Amino acid sequence: MDGKSLDVMPEKLVHLKALFPDIFAEDKIDLQRLKEILGEEVFVQNEHYELSWAGKSEARREIQKQTTATLTPDRSGSVNFGSTQNVFIEGENLEVLRVLQKSYFGKIKMIYIDPPYNTGNDSFVYPDDYSERSDEFNKRTGITDENGFLNKQDLWQRNNRENGRFHSVWLSMMYPRLYLARNLLREDGVIFISIDDNEASNLKLICDEVFGEENFISSFIWKRRQNVDSRSKNGASVDHEYIIVYSKNADGKIRGADKDMDKYSNPDNDPRGVWMSDNMIGLATKDQRPNLHYDVIDPETGINYGCPVTGWRYEPKRMTEFIKNGEVIFPKSPTGRPRRKKFQADLISEFTGKSSILNTAFNTQATRELRELFGGADYFDFPKPIDLVKEFISQLDNNEKDTIILDFFAGSGTTAQAVMELNEEDGGNRQFICVQMSEELEENSEAYKAGYKTIADITKARISKVIEKITTERESKLELETRQPLGFNAYKLAPSNFKIWRSDIQGKDAILEQLQVFQSSEKSDSPQENMLTELLLKTGLGLGVKYIQDQSFYKVGNLWICFEKFQPEMKEQILQGNVQKVIFLNSCFASDAELSNLQLELKENEINLVII
Repeated sequence: MDGKSLDVMPEKLVHLKALFPDIFAEDKIDLQRLKEILGEEVFVQNEHYELSWAGKSEARREIQKQTTATLTPDRSGSVNFGSTQNVFIEGENLEVLRVLQKSYFGKIKMIYIDPPYNTGNDSFVYPDDYSERSDEFNKRTGITDENGFLNKQDLWQRNNRENGRFHSVWLSMMYPRLYLARNLLREDGVIFISIDDNEASNLKLICDEVFGEENFISSFIWKRRQNVDSRSKNGASVDHEYIIVYSKNADGKIRGADKDMDKYSNPDNDPRGVWMSDNMIGLATKDQRPNLHYDVIDPETGINYGCPVTGWRYEPKRMTEFIKNGEVIFPKSPTGRPRRKKFQADLISEFTGKSSILNTAFNTQATRELRELFGGADYFDFPKPIDLVKEFISQLDNNEKDTIILDFFAGSGTTAQAVMELNEEDGGNRQFICVQMSEELEENSEAYKAGYKTIADITKARISKVIEKITTERESKLELETRQPLGFNAYKLAPSNFKIWRSDIQGKDAILEQLQVFQSSEKSDSPQENMLTELLLKTGLGLGVKYIQDQSFYKVGNLWICFEKFQPEMKEQILQGNVQKVIFLNSCFASDAELSNLQLELKENEINLVII
């Protein structure tokens, strides 16, 4: 373990090497050889279609960066810590996405985000000088320490329209976040992104690049305003926003709308069950589809119904089969049109296409919902309605009820509330991971006066109040069925609990001094729980993992972790336990000989020993 977040590039190179082993020379790609194999025509020419903006190269470099940061448990900010897999993370979301790469790569079924709309009044993280690298900028301005870790909260800068790179700044902010978010999606995962006209066109283009144009599902239009806006300066009342939806690849899709089963009945007691009558008229002229133009005759009455101008939907052979099987309803009048019996039992799916126009709920409802939770106070501007987010969650293919939903622009916490309420309604076990930056509130705001210093404080408070609300509702009901436990685990983005090797240090004395510092790898003030959380994250086990503390070991399945001084009896415990991997700190051992002896014995027993 090097203490860094997951670097996905080596894995991509492995896949590329499996497809084209002969383009690699000493682990480097020979582009000329690749061109010879695939042909010049598949490579981008000097002039080609692409989305470009000032700062895109730096935004791409952000994707490659790794972090040594971690997450530390915030028990005081949690509710029933450890009782559920629900997670709230307080921290800058790009850095958090890097931290989550190892544990949640390919595990998230759905992402919903409501990012800044870039109205000219938004604040978000961006460097103000694109002529220097962002890491240099961060160090120069004091945003990060010598290890590159964020050390203060003044990253948030207002992106005014007067800024010469107004759209570029927003695109540079979104690009690496969307890219890292895609890594976290399952192969059948989907992402829903709320946006308005300010950046809708740019968001569509950037998503085409990150997710692939072929994986675009829909751009839903949500009517957010109930009444027209009389303040409009140009005469148009903009009453809508968009929700742009992409899948990770072709495996991802949304469920669709429920078909209207009330249309099905069985007035003639057909033994095949309920049915509905279906139109059989086609859409093609005789010149376009001559094989669909023919007369249909009722074999019992001899009535000839002729042929519609646009022909029939089915070819003669199939129409004959329908008539033979008693699936055609013939009208009494020869001017009528025969219709087909469509049986409910023959339905391939209970769903039809979902309309791209959403009238689910209005913004006023969202404001009212939040106000009710906070005793009538308005602490957050423009939250999203709970029913809107529930609608998206219900669109998961196969209506999955045991899955992970991520929101890394958590805001007021609507996604968390939607997940918990939906679980309560249908008995699901969905889990949320919500990420929110500790953006400070204005001191003259009502929320600040009420004791909420940051947006993250409001988010946590809302989740806690929803848990209280559901708990109260449960207590008022007499229910025999077991309900899912309620709670969430809060974490904060923090520097690593372990010392970071300074590769920039030069000189014999400085290196020797650093070696002396690394006699113990952990920082002196690192609690065991924090170190345990970091190791579980960086071994890929994730947050909220159940573990057993047994004597000197933390046990997670066949992984054991120890922070205590090594004792001879520990070796016997390991050898007798069902262990595949055991982690010790270097400082656990009194001598190199003690460590070497343990290494040899565990190796003979095929147990992986990792020293931090």
